[in-house]
Parts: sequence; C-alpha cells; structure tokens
Amino acid sequence: MSNTNLTIDMITNEVMRIAHEELSFIGTIDRQFDSSFGQSGAKHGNTLRIRLPEQYSVTTGRAIEVQDSTEVSTTLTMATQKHVAMRFNSAELFTDIDDFSKRKIAPAVKVLVSDIENDVLQGCTKAVARVAGTAGTAITNLSVPGLARAKLNQALAPKTDRYIQMDSVTMAHLVNGLSGLFQDSGQLKTQYREGFVGRTAMADYYENERVWTMPNSADVAGSLDTYTITNGDEDLTVTGFSTAPVEGMVFTIADLYEVHPETKAAFPHLMQFTVTSGSTTTDLNFSPPIYISGARRNVGTSTGAAITASNYTTKAVTFVGSTSTNYVQPIMYQKEAFTFVTGELPLMAGADKCVRKTVEGLSLRVWTDSDIRNDEQITRIDVLYGYKAVRPEWACRMIGSAS
Repeated sequence: MSNTNLTIDMITNEVMRIAHEELSFIGTIDRQFDSSFGQSGAKHGNTLRIRLPEQYSVTTGRAIEVQDSTEVSTTLTMATQKHVAMRFNSAELFTDIDDFSKRKIAPAVKVLVSDIENDVLQGCTKAVARVAGTAGTAITNLSVPGLARAKLNQALAPKTDRYIQMDSVTMAHLVNGLSGLFQDSGQLKTQYREGFVGRTAMADYYENERVWTMPNSADVAGSLDTYTITNGDEDLTVTGFSTAPVEGMVFTIADLYEVHPETKAAFPHLMQFTVTSGSTTTDLNFSPPIYISGARRNVGTSTGAAITASNYTTKAVTFVGSTSTNYVQPIMYQKEAFTFVTGELPLMAGADKCVRKTVEGLSLRVWTDSDIRNDEQITRIDVLYGYKAVRPEWACRMIGSAS
C-alpha cells in the first residue's frame, strides 16, 4: 500500500472499528437508548428515564377488580467521561492506515475500552442479586451454568440473546471436560468479538479477565434487629455484625422464599439480595426491594403464601460464602438486563480537528491538534457514558472456588 497522509476521518473510522471488536461485555448488552432518547450534544449528568413493564395480579370470580395502572421507571445518568491521548510526529502521519493502527491506534483504543468494560461489568455484576453454585466448589461442568439458566427462566427472561462472561481460570476448569461443546465452526467463523469461546446451554460464552471478584467482609452472619419488614423495603436494621458488608455481597433472610413473578408460587430457594452502597454494621441497604403484598410481591413462605412481617423481626441474615474470602463472579445474563448509553460529546472549534462518530449505540469523539514547537500532533479519544442494571433479575452470577 502506498503511503497516505492520514486524515482525522480515517483515524476515527479505525478507532470505531477496533472499539467494536474489543467490546466483549458492552457489545452484548442493550445499547439502544442512546438513539431512542436523541442525546445529541449530551452533557455530564444527563439523565434518561427508562420505563419498565407494569405488573398486575389475577382475581378469581365473576366480580371485576380493576387495578390502577402504576408506571414503574428507573433512571440512568451519563456521568463518566474517559479518554486516552496519543502523540505522533508528522512523519508518522505519512504512512498507511494498517501500520499506523497497529502501532498507535490499537494500543490506545484497547486500553480505553478495557477500562470502560471493567467499570461497566463490575458495576452491573454488583447489582445482580441472584447467585448459582456453591461457594468453595470449582465450576467443572454445566451444572452451575444450568442453575444460572434456570434462575433466568424463573425470572421470565427472554430465552434469546443470553451470554456468559467468565474468567480464564473458571473457563479452564469448565472447558477441560466439555471441550467438544465449544466447537461450532460455523459460529467461530462469523464471530469477531474479543474473547468469544463458543456456545452451549443456551448462551454464548466469553472469556473476560475483567469479571468482578466479590470480597466478602469479616462477617457473614447476623440477624434482623427486631425489625418489621414493610412493603418496598430497601434497607433493614440488623445486628450481630462487627464489620460492614461490602457492596455486592449477597445475602438471604431465613424462611423468606422467592416466588414466581406471575403465579406467586414459591421456588425451592430463599430470595437473594445484593448489598448496595451506604450499608453499615447496623443498617443493611440492598436490592431488589422486598415486596410482601400486591402485584409486585416477590417473596413468600415456603408454600408461596404471603408472609406475616411481624414473624420475621429476628430472622437470621446469612451471606453467600465464607468470611474474608474472595470469589470470582462469572455472570450469565440476557441482553436487556443491562443498558449502556454513550452521549454525543460536543464538537469543539475547528470541524477538521474534531470528529464525532456513532455506530450501534457507541458514540466517541476524536479530537486532534498540532504542536508546532515539536512537530507533533496530539490526538485524544473521548467517551461519555452511563450504565444501569435495568432488569438485574434477568442475570445470575456464578460462584465457585475462592480466588
């Protein structure tokens, strides 16, 4: 290829191409709200309102019971701007795009995408309360992914567009006995995204070293401190903890079972909750909220009946895993469990120096300017983004050996 004086448009197109190839987690979650909400010229702190499906209860008998329409929504804020900057001289700009990309663009884009993926994957994982597997037991077959799949089914997650992000050590344990299940040559030929391993058990498997590790605190057992649960509770008064739980730790409450979202029949397992920010040794903030009545009821007794809150005032609170132990958290999810939004950053002065490009829900800005003193060009790549676990019940972590 003959040498070419590279333009900012050529560089921007190459940046976008590499970014899409490197998106392992973000590339498999919902990125549609950016265009839907028309965030042209988005700024830090822009908030998007996302409406969730309403829930209703069924009445038996001839008499009609009309239910009020209660709209449920969540918000997503674009509050994080990350960038990476490069410098190169005029001689380096007078080259072919393939060579320039290999030496300059690819390393810069990869580190930017990796940092964003790490932030989004870890944040989304912490928001997921469901966990499958046994803490301390390695994942060596499909039983744990199968249990995670079952939890997605129980939450009525769509059975299409399901994915698993798994660290290489866990993947090694799993693939060792199941290598024949990851050999769909047709899929391998068409799959270009970084980290793709194969497909089995209704999910595409990705190997991703950015998978979050849950660090359990020094306390994993306590109880409610004479606290009566109320409908919609997102915090509980607890006792027996000398160390505050870490955000993302998962706990259960004795005799508080998860129920089917529609029929309200009890599942054979306790409802799981994930710790959110602000928790202390006496106050436990968590998600999802506890609903003990109404169309959104998500807990019940072992038979599925509604609980009597006054009977749960001193029930045991138990966390998943052992004290002061780290557990890697591979995750299975349906695409729409999480939403990633990028905003279109404003174009700065000089249209020939600042370019913005949006492809498939990913928007980035490339801005360049010259340094006459050193015969160099400074180029920065910026992404303004936000993310949200919109339907965290459509995801499930997997727990195995301690790390």
